[in-house]
Amino acid sequence: MKITAESIYADVAKIRETSPLVHNITNYVVMNTTANALLALGASPVMAHAEQEVEEMAGIAGALVINIGTLSTSWVAAMFLAAGRAGELGVPLVLDPVGAGATSYRTKTCHDLIEYVPPSIIRGNASEIMALVTQDARTKGVDSSDPSEAALEAARYLNEKTGSTVCISGEVDYIVDGGDVITIENGHPMMARVTGLGCTATALCGAFAAVNPSFQAAASGAMAVMGIAGEIAAEGSEGPGSLQVAFLDTLFRLSEEDLKERIRIGADS
Repeated sequence: MKITAESIYADVAKIRETSPLVHNITNYVVMNTTANALLALGASPVMAHAEQEVEEMAGIAGALVINIGTLSTSWVAAMFLAAGRAGELGVPLVLDPVGAGATSYRTKTCHDLIEYVPPSIIRGNASEIMALVTQDARTKGVDSSDPSEAALEAARYLNEKTGSTVCISGEVDYIVDGGDVITIENGHPMMARVTGLGCTATALCGAFAAVNPSFQAAASGAMAVMGIAGEIAAEGSEGPGSLQVAFLDTLFRLSEEDLKERIRIGADS
């Protein structure tokens, strides 16, 4: 699959023009960050978790994003209800298996969700992706204990088993679908010092999936935009606090020229 700065920016333009509704069932820690990032990019976020409304909300959304960062019994029930409705209607579903491998509850919830409705995109760090395949993988809280390339075989297996596009985030991002692996090498180390930017990447995958039926292209576009916006933001930031504000401003102003000048993308078949 050929993915270029031009094709990614075409999706950015679609997001800005159509403002797709992205339904997020996400965690307390990142709600504000992810909602603001979606707004800055041009999408329309909604955070709806009540069991009484999630099916209806998922039914009118352009994409559903499920993030298991702060689990509770009622939220898990809502996730299954929303995922089921999204599956019935063909609404793209993006799963972030936050902390999978850290506890049995998290890991089982992810396995059950994937079995119930295979996601369009699964995005996580290396340890999380490996935990979806093997019980031997362990995360460090919600952070990865492994480099992204360590999860490539697990991602290939998960893709073959579920049909989901699998995105491994890290210093190098790998987006695996079928025999194709797209690599994105954009980003800045300071981004890891801002809580919720990984979850933000998942939310942006939802925005891109709402306008592009190729989920590998959608995930690749989201990760490239995240990385490039982070690079630009870091250049004028003194630390994580100013980076977070500058990141939102950069998403809002991001141009095709920014993508063309900075994108570091590769492909392997």
